[in-house]
Formats: sequence, C-alpha cells, structure tokens
Amino acid sequence: MGDVRRRGAVALGLTALVAPLTLALGATPAAAASCTTQTGPYQKQVEKFLGRPVDGKQSAADCKAIKAFQTKHGITPNIGYAGSVTWGVMDLMLKQKAVGNNPNKDGKCPVNKGRIACVNLSLQLSWIQDGKKLVYGPVPVRTGRDGDETRTGLKKIYWRNIDHVSSIYDVPMPYSQFFDGGQAFHQASVSMWNPPGSRGCVNMTKTDAKKYWSLLKKGDDVFVYGRKPGT
Repeated sequence: MGDVRRRGAVALGLTALVAPLTLALGATPAAAASCTTQTGPYQKQVEKFLGRPVDGKQSAADCKAIKAFQTKHGITPNIGYAGSVTWGVMDLMLKQKAVGNNPNKDGKCPVNKGRIACVNLSLQLSWIQDGKKLVYGPVPVRTGRDGDETRTGLKKIYWRNIDHVSSIYDVPMPYSQFFDGGQAFHQASVSMWNPPGSRGCVNMTKTDAKKYWSLLKKGDDVFVYGRKPGT
C-alpha cells in the first residue's frame, strides 16, 4: 500500500488476471432499476470486451453486464455506464494479457542481479526473475494512486512480517515484504483493478503474495519502473 511507516500501512486491493465476465441472466428488480439507459463513449469497446453484440447502443443486457463488471472490480458509480474508467480497466487487462510469458521483453528490469522482483507500473504487473530466467509471474498488482505513487528505482527488501498489521490504520497486511520507506508487497482484499490504486504499496492476491513470500528473502532486489496510468 502506500503511506506506510516502517511498521504500518494501509491494505487494499486484489485478484488475478480475469477473463471477461459471463453474466448470469437473473437480476434483481433493484439492480435492474439502478442501470442507466445512457450509451457511453466507450460502448463498442466495452461490448466487445464483455462478449456482447457490438452495436454501440446501450441495452438492458449491456447494462447488466457492465454493472456486474463494475461491481466486481469496485468501479463507481456501478450503474452500467461504459465510461472512461471502466474502459481503462478493461484496456489494462487486455494489455496485461498481451504480455504473455515474456514480461521483461523491453529489458528494463535488470538481468545482472540474480533473483529480483520486478514491478512494471505502466502495466501494473510484477514478476520474479533470476537473470534472464522467469521464476514466477507475471501477475497483476495494484500500485500507488495519484499522490501516493509507488516510488521507482532499485531497492532491497529490508523487512518481512508475515502477519503485519498497520499501526496507523489497524488494517491487516499479510505477507508484507517492505522495500522502500514503508512501501511493501503484501496481500490485499480488493480487486487488483480497483481504481484508483493503493496508498503506495504493491497490492497482491493472497496466492501471489504467499508465493512472493516463499521465493524472496531479506536483501533481495526489487526494481520498480514505469508510471501507473492516471498518475
């Protein structure tokens, strides 16, 4: 998360790369009533992503599908409107999937450090590599929002606490591995695509945070680069 001292931080954020939603047909009257009939500026792109008929016109079924996606990932208001925030999340998911198993194709994460945890802020992806060998990942992460950005550069894990709890916010931060002034890898409790982002930490799903805990140790290198969309 982010604005964390050496022994505290806020916990937010997670999930793993998800395929576009398949929507259940049933919807409660209340949910249906909250759906907008307005066509959004990214209607066609959102329809295509969700596997809906691409006609660029809002329908009740379109709204249900968009609303379900927004609810799943904490996008507000979740009224089924195909706006810039919703499409931005979908576009990021598509870019993440396009990376495949070659996250360091651009060669920006050092390959001369041995085992290192890499964080690409631009794509909101992280992975562990050893030289040029991919050890784990890439996996989606949730980094610092505008004003609380995850700081870039080469760092080292300096403190680990498997059951860490923020002393400031009294929020659990399982599998915390701190690498820069309180910023850490740790498990969070929301979708990895939940906008606008963490308070600076690198949020992960439980599965990924646990795996990072098993693969990394105190003194291991961390390299953060790029720029999170919207910061």
